[in-house]
Amino acid sequence: MSESYDDLQTSYGRCLRSGSFMARFYEIFMASHPDIPAMFAHTDMGAQYVALRRGISVAISHASGSTLSRRTMLEMAKVHGRGGHAPVPPVLYAHWSDSLLRAIAEHDAEYDVALEQRWRKALDHTTSYFASQY
Repeated sequence: MSESYDDLQTSYGRCLRSGSFMARFYEIFMASHPDIPAMFAHTDMGAQYVALRRGISVAISHASGSTLSRRTMLEMAKVHGRGGHAPVPPVLYAHWSDSLLRAIAEHDAEYDVALEQRWRKALDHTTSYFASQY
């Protein structure tokens, strides 16, 4: 592994303990760009929360260089790729990252500038991968 992001997994755990983290993330994300709400018009949000919960953990693992996350990352990239069943134009990944960081800042009492920079580095690694697979 190239860099440990155990601190991000811990931060993410603090966010999840609040119970409202996923709902708040989607509230922020849906308001971040006019094209985003339509992308979720026919989505079972309960299932989406479960998928995102797992996806964020996988993204952190991927950023740390984990080989165990490769298959899941490839599957997620296919789902969100141009020909997938939930395509995401690469330009929208910045909105996803910014929305996630805002939700983390609201739900992690230990969030600070240094932790934000580490989150951003890990998220950039993941969103760059997805964009390259589009």
